[in-house]
Amino acid sequence: MMTAFSLLAKLKGLRGTPFDVFGRTAERRTERQLIAEYEALVDELLAKLDRDNHAVALQLATLPEEIRGFGHVKENNLRAARARWTELLARFRGQQVAQVIRMPSRVA
Repeated sequence: MMTAFSLLAKLKGLRGTPFDVFGRTAERRTERQLIAEYEALVDELLAKLDRDNHAVALQLATLPEEIRGFGHVKENNLRAARARWTELLARFRGQQVAQVIRMPSRVA
């Protein structure tokens, strides 16, 4: 097993190149997209940061820390983080967040 790990370590230079077979998975594409989205978010936060929205900006900036795990665990954390992201970004921009009213389920 250590031989296999040694070989994989030598192939580390292929990461991010067209020869990176693991970089084509949906999970890896999503991770690269998240990096670009986060960089755009930080640019927006820095451009519009003031005393009034500092706390919300801080919450937005630390939100990616909640996206952890692998596979379905990471997907669930990402889904929750995206919902929170939408809410906080609307607050940061001074917009009202539309609230969803849940109707009670019918008991038959």
